[in-house]
Amino acid sequence: AEKNLKLEEKITMLQQQNEELRARIEQNTVITRQLSEENANLQEYVEKEVEEKKKLSRTNEELLWKLQEGDAVSPVKLPPTSSTSFYRCSSGNSSPAKVRTLRR
Repeated sequence: AEKNLKLEEKITMLQQQNEELRARIEQNTVITRQLSEENANLQEYVEKEVEEKKKLSRTNEELLWKLQEGDAVSPVKLPPTSSTSFYRCSSGNSSPAKVRTLRR
């Protein structure tokens, strides 16, 4: 009878542990679903960002090409009486062309 009591206590303890483990599994499943959904959203966001970056890069290359070909806005010209001249210089980055004045 004493052995039976110890076994019943052990069964009860194991059943409680089993229930706790099932609850943890269920909680982990919910968290896993949430993380999977968040991961999918982040992947979609990254793909959109990559496409936007490619588009901006293409636009930048096109604008740089136009600048090099002279299709962009022509440099500002001063009246002949002025002692300054303007030069368009390529800056090598994505900023618009800089205008520099030189005194004669």
